[in-house]
Amino acid sequence: MSDTLIQLAYLFAAFLFLTALRALGKPDTARRGIQLAAFGMAVAIAATLFNSRIVSYEWIAIGGVVGAVAGYPLGKWVPMTAMPQRIALSHALGALAATLVGIGEYHNGLSVGELTRGHVLALGFEVLLGGLTVTGSLMAFGKLQDILPGQPITFRGQNAFNLAVLAVGVASLVWLVADPMNVTVAAVMLAVSLIVGVLLVLPIGGADMPVVVSLLNSYAGLAAVATGFAIDNNILIIVGALDGLSGFILSVAMSKAMNRSFANVLFGAFGSAPSADAGGPSPTGGEMVPISAEDAALRMAYAEKVIIVPGYGLAVAQAQHQARELADLIEKRGGDVRFAIHPVAGRMPGHMNVLLAEAGVPYDKLLDMEDINDRFAEADVALVVGANDVVNPAARTNPKSPIYGMPILKVEESKSVIAMKRGRGAGFSGVENDLFVSPKTSMLFGDAKQSLITLGLEVKNA
Repeated sequence: MSDTLIQLAYLFAAFLFLTALRALGKPDTARRGIQLAAFGMAVAIAATLFNSRIVSYEWIAIGGVVGAVAGYPLGKWVPMTAMPQRIALSHALGALAATLVGIGEYHNGLSVGELTRGHVLALGFEVLLGGLTVTGSLMAFGKLQDILPGQPITFRGQNAFNLAVLAVGVASLVWLVADPMNVTVAAVMLAVSLIVGVLLVLPIGGADMPVVVSLLNSYAGLAAVATGFAIDNNILIIVGALDGLSGFILSVAMSKAMNRSFANVLFGAFGSAPSADAGGPSPTGGEMVPISAEDAALRMAYAEKVIIVPGYGLAVAQAQHQARELADLIEKRGGDVRFAIHPVAGRMPGHMNVLLAEAGVPYDKLLDMEDINDRFAEADVALVVGANDVVNPAARTNPKSPIYGMPILKVEESKSVIAMKRGRGAGFSGVENDLFVSPKTSMLFGDAKQSLITLGLEVKNA
């Protein structure tokens, strides 16, 4: 295949990727978007296999088999509740590929004695960003999988130390550009990049993972752009730019949804470890009022309008199917049920949408915060399942609250609220939730999945 045909195939693949991104913007076209993206990647890979620089297909074939064997179970059998971990792991593997390509290209340049400053700049940028994305993504995976503590891991002077280490990495890149044949400096830069990834993510709390995952996605994209420049591959430049920019835009959206700046997310070590056993009175002076499953079910069974607010607790309990079944039972009795989705209600962007769609909840029942907030005042019952900070009225009423200014779901405007929680603990922010001590609110304590099953049975018998 001539180079012209390869570039035309790349152009077609780029068109497919752009079309896929547009389709991913709406739930009812997202599946088609994923299919278009997959087809575009297949076109790009097929065209690349005809590149004249390829001298042997043996290792390519081995890599393809290994990738297929590893990728199929990751996509097929990993539960939707573990999707954030899988995404983080995918970022690590993608960044690892970019880093290894950079190391390989640098080694080849050393072997033939042809390393220009421009070439080394692209390779160094690729390795620096790729290395920190590898270890950063692995740290994020560890926190999401509860292998590492979810709360921020900090020490005195940590931010200054992290910036100093990062400065060493940048200085190594500059030095390497000035002296391309200096292998020692290249090794130092690689080691520093791996260390920086660890240091950047460890002080970030688990509930900030939506921003971190999307930001790591952006880093991986930028590493791919550098790879494209380093090996003169146009499709890598295009795809990397799309990945990097979309990841950055998503990170901005997530930060806005939490009323947080990048600096606060990355360096603030925000939040404390939530405690399921923490209790006591709220600073507002109120107390949580428990309700039995039977009474809660009666209230929902005869409600005309119900809004279900899923949070990370629903994902942890893997209760998305039970939430959908409860909604179906209420609607069979003539009630209208909607699901209110907060942008950061989960551990990755769109986490709740993915979980509920996988459970069979129709797309038109999933309403974003901007679309649902005006409907809470009309709701007879708002059922909060494992959500905390995203429904805390203190974000709008208490200027001294750590979450003040954060856009929230206006659950407190509902006629009545039933909040499902495992215990009396505070949310990620470490502050008590004023909603839970409101006179409108009744607390249904216990595992979300089992509680939803019980509610379903009671609604069916009501």
